[in-house]
Amino acid sequence: MSRRRSLQARIDDYLAERRRQGFRLRSRDAVLSGFARFVAAKHHHGPLTAGIMVEWIRAGKDGHGDAGTWARSWRRLRHFIRYLQQFEPETEVPEASLFGPEPGRVAPHIYHENEIDDLLAAARRLGPAGSLRPFTYETLFGLMASTGVRVSEAIHLRDADVDLRRRMVTIQQTKFAKSRQLPIHPSTVKALARYRKHRERYLPTATGMPFLIGSRGHRLGLPLSERQAHRVFTGLRDGLGWVNRGGHDAPRLHDLRHTFAVRRLVRWYADGVDIDQKMLALSTYMGHAEIFYTYWYLTAVPELMAIASGRFEQFADLAGDDNA
Repeated sequence: MSRRRSLQARIDDYLAERRRQGFRLRSRDAVLSGFARFVAAKHHHGPLTAGIMVEWIRAGKDGHGDAGTWARSWRRLRHFIRYLQQFEPETEVPEASLFGPEPGRVAPHIYHENEIDDLLAAARRLGPAGSLRPFTYETLFGLMASTGVRVSEAIHLRDADVDLRRRMVTIQQTKFAKSRQLPIHPSTVKALARYRKHRERYLPTATGMPFLIGSRGHRLGLPLSERQAHRVFTGLRDGLGWVNRGGHDAPRLHDLRHTFAVRRLVRWYADGVDIDQKMLALSTYMGHAEIFYTYWYLTAVPELMAIASGRFEQFADLAGDDNA
């Protein structure tokens, strides 16, 4: 690394860039700093190679690390290496799947377009007749499908967080103490505007009120309960009789979020976009704590693995209309 910025300096620059993008990180990343020390101890000069990266991974824990530890370290290192390559083009970027998938995560159910349509239609049929409830759940599920927000983020939206004039939804500090602004598609803007107008028949808009509100008895005007949202979804799901294509016991409400991310990646593949160039933006949009959670889709979701293998046609229907 002679006549270049030191490897540790590049790591510090990388972490500073991540913080500017809203990620909360330790002052020093122990994994990446450990790699820098390893490279220095090996007296490595010149561009970083996949060989020395593999050597470092295998040397972890005196060579007795488990596959899960190797996979996690590999992903963290690889994402930094992609950053480094911008400044040092000779740097080798290793294969993402060399140490296998990161353990502990199960492939999600990726919804087909007709399944999402059926879910929204079923929500519109919820009782009681003439109540706000069916409109609320249709809007909740549609918002999750079209923006990829977590259910907790959707139900905690304040009315002021939904700026339809600017076509922007603001997710206030939530799971990882980050706030972010999400541009929304015109079709989503129209759906949210319809809900807001319908909601005002039951309750006038007031400062600080939730965007999605409960409508039964004493809960009128209060935020939706996350537990109740899952309960309503489960009832609709069981009635629709979907065939489960994920690794969990059944399709989940959270899989709407995964579906959004996968469809975005499918769209980029179809358009011939360099996926690695887009991953950081998608990670920020999704509110992922680490970018490797976004890269996980490429190795854990069969639809994307198939595309990477040149079998795009089998899953073209996932791209659907671009509602992001």
